[in-house]
Amino acid sequence: MSRDLFIKNDFQEEWVNKLENHKEALQKYANKNDLNAEFPYDNINWLIEQGYTKLVLPESYGGSGATPEDIILFQETLGKIDGATALAIGWHMGVVGQIYQERIWSESLLKEFSEDILNGAIVNRAVSEAETGSPTRGARPSTYADHEGDTYIINGVKTFTTMSQRLTHFLIGAYIPEKESVGFFLVPRETEGLEIVENWDMLGMRATESHDLVLNNVKVQERYLVEVAGDSRGNQINPWNLHIPAVYLGIGQAARDYAVDFANEYSPGSIEGVIADLPPVQQNIGNMELELSMARHYLYSVIHHYLNPSVTQSQIDVELGAAKHVVVNHSIKVIDTAMRIVGAKSLQMERPLQRYYRDVRAGLHNPPMDDVTISKLAKKAIEERS
Repeated sequence: MSRDLFIKNDFQEEWVNKLENHKEALQKYANKNDLNAEFPYDNINWLIEQGYTKLVLPESYGGSGATPEDIILFQETLGKIDGATALAIGWHMGVVGQIYQERIWSESLLKEFSEDILNGAIVNRAVSEAETGSPTRGARPSTYADHEGDTYIINGVKTFTTMSQRLTHFLIGAYIPEKESVGFFLVPRETEGLEIVENWDMLGMRATESHDLVLNNVKVQERYLVEVAGDSRGNQINPWNLHIPAVYLGIGQAARDYAVDFANEYSPGSIEGVIADLPPVQQNIGNMELELSMARHYLYSVIHHYLNPSVTQSQIDVELGAAKHVVVNHSIKVIDTAMRIVGAKSLQMERPLQRYYRDVRAGLHNPPMDDVTISKLAKKAIEERS
């Protein structure tokens, strides 16, 4: 089922059309950026110039008040056009959306940071570490912040810092011995002691430049300790993380489109007509349609139920995680099937299918992890019957 059927209003249609109309430019360097692991600066700069990065700000702060559902739709559209661009900017959209929905920062900081965003600032959380693994596993970060006078001094190394070379601000997670808790600090990129180590060399999402962030005695004023574990953050359900599966749904759709176009055009000498006429190929195309339809309906159904509550908080929390699991794994199946349709040609580096194949697998390692989601589903089922 087409994504277009999920467009509900003029605002959504306007932005979907704007992104689609710029498709050629957004895709222009996708292959080169992937091969060379180079960040899509032109794409991100265009999105900022068009006002995309401020859509998630509430209207009272100068934004458009975009909902998580809006962003899912836009991120799916971007994901179909260029997965690395979509995943990169999606972290900013999700972080800002969550900050201004939960509003646990002081009002003065919310106002100050909204002005930065209106003027082109982009942000991402710096949380992952090589020693502790994914922050969703709950390990205490080795990055620490010592309180000295009216400042904190931060030391440590963060991994998987997506958009590292283009970010204007970092939300850095660090353990605060004085508080015996983990806190987040808002740190501008020009802060002394902050260094980017260009070591991103991965199989998938190569163009996101998710380099290491090194913190050497980074001095931060007390007021920029914006979040502390145990406050209301973490106790609220976060629908903004659905920007993640939305991107992978878009990549799956791109693979489907490529394979169907190929099947409609490819006519080997062994048959009359094109391979789209062959029943086995039609079966594969039908299977792709079914996988995408199930994934899309699940994703948009979950966000609909979040925005229009008909279930409990605990139920929707599990469903949000399940949505990512469903979408990513169905998209992997779609791309595998698309490559079967195209055959050995799908492995050619000049064709985008091999990039889709690599990029979509990065979704398995974005939060929440599949085993965590499955465990939550199992516990929920057991509790319902006990």
